[in-house]
Parts: sequence; structure tokens; C-alpha cells
Amino acid sequence: MTAGPPSRPDGAGLALLVLTTMGWGLNWPAMKLLLAEWPVLATRSVSGTLGFAVLLAVALARRESLAVPVALWPRLGLVSLLNVTAWMGLASFSLLWLSAAEATIVCYTMPVWAVLMAWAVLGEKPGPARILGLGLALSGLVLLVLGRGVAVGLEKAPGVAFGLGSAILFSLGTVVTKRWPLGLPPTCATVWQVGLGILPLVLLSVAFDEPDTGRLGALEWGLLAYGGVFALGLCYLSWFAALRRLPASLASLGTLITPMVGVASAALFLGEPFGWREATAMGLTLSGVGLAIRG
Repeated sequence: MTAGPPSRPDGAGLALLVLTTMGWGLNWPAMKLLLAEWPVLATRSVSGTLGFAVLLAVALARRESLAVPVALWPRLGLVSLLNVTAWMGLASFSLLWLSAAEATIVCYTMPVWAVLMAWAVLGEKPGPARILGLGLALSGLVLLVLGRGVAVGLEKAPGVAFGLGSAILFSLGTVVTKRWPLGLPPTCATVWQVGLGILPLVLLSVAFDEPDTGRLGALEWGLLAYGGVFALGLCYLSWFAALRRLPASLASLGTLITPMVGVASAALFLGEPFGWREATAMGLTLSGVGLAIRG
């Protein structure tokens, strides 16, 4: 029996994947610029609220159901804290000590930590390739942090801790969702996760921040809108649309492309250094991530 021709990747799916990864990657230098003028919590609260408004408007325009069974609310709340509150909050705080390129590399080690979380929670023992991936990613992080000396590494330690915290908690959220699926349509699940996840950041911002809107010019307001409307709102919709059109193995390349876009755009727009240390650290880390998500 003659095999048919290999199926070609869906063009629209590939375009959506590129749009998503570009949008997410460019948001890292945008956030670095914003945090020079505004507090972390206020910045994330405004952009998160804009993203939630966009997602909600799209769901209502499509007449998609936003109903959530009562029994799912506790699980939905936990996943929202892990996937949105911890990720958006801790990753943003890491930018106060790290460059945009460094923060991007540290935070996008999440697939590596998901391997360990899956082992602990789901009993999925990692094979040799994934163990090698973990070692490569950790060696990349060590080079990134200590490549300029122990003293400089210690100065960056709080940022690394925040970045790793965001990656590990996001990975835990991924594994929890796999172990106990929500069973909600993608748009509905995203609307509620962003809404519930951004709420603690808004409350903390109201309690502790005193943002001065006079410090924001046209560029900063534009970056806030970009982060909320595009990177958080529209990019999530394009991501789910890409997942419907592409094999999961191909869509997972977005995990590798996004930090590359973040590092390159930080060097291009912020003038951040990108030498052999950054290139080697990124190569080691992304090789480890690639092995972690393989299959």
C-alpha cells in the first residue's frame, strides 16, 4: 500500500505562531522600558486589565459561553494564581535586577521545570534526553549569572530568584492543569484566568503603589497598550488559533522562538550587550528547553 504525500504545515497556523511569538518576545524590552518609569504592580495591573477587556470583548462578540461550573471555581482560582499572578508579577519584578535579555532567558526555562513537576506530581519519570536538557539549561543559567564574576552574580541574585520563581510556578500550573483539566473552551478559560489572575495584582497596586501618570509620555502609554491589548489579549487568541491548526510538536517551537525574539529585540531597541556569554548561555538554555519539550 503506497503512503500518501506528507501533510504540509498549515500556512495560517504558521503565520499565527509567528505573530504570537513575535508579540510575546517584543513585550520583554517594552516592559523593561516601562518599569524605568512606573512601579511593577501598577504597570502589570493596567496592561492586565486591558488584556482582560480585550479577551472578554472577543468572547462576548463571538457569543461564546463564559459559564463555569461551581465545582471548577477553586481549581480555576489556583491555576489563575500560578499561570497569571505569579508569572506576570514575579517575571516583571525580575526586570528590576536583570536586563530584558537575561530575564527572558531565565523565565523561559519553564519547560525544564515542568519536567521535574511532572515527575513529582504525575509520576512521569524523565528519560535521559530530558535529564540532559535539565543539565544544559542549568549550565546556561550559571554562565548567564556568574559569567561576569561572582560579585555581579550576587547583585543579580534577586532578579534570578524572581525569574525562576515565575518559571517554576508557571510550570506547576501547567502540570496541575494536565492532572486536573478544567474542561473549559480555550477563550473562556483564558478570560477567567486573566481576570482572576490580574485581580491580586490590582489590589496590591492600589494598596502599595502611587503611580504618577505624569511620568508617562506617548511612548510609555503606547507600550502599556501594546502589552495589554496585543501581547496579553490578541496574542493569546492567536496562540490558541495556532494550536488548532498545527501539531503540538510544531507549536511548541514558540517556546524556543519567543526568548530569541526577546533577546534580539533587547539588543536592538535597548542597546543591551549581546556577546559570547549571552549567546552561549542562550544556546545552552534553549537546547535544554528543546530537549525538555521534545515529544
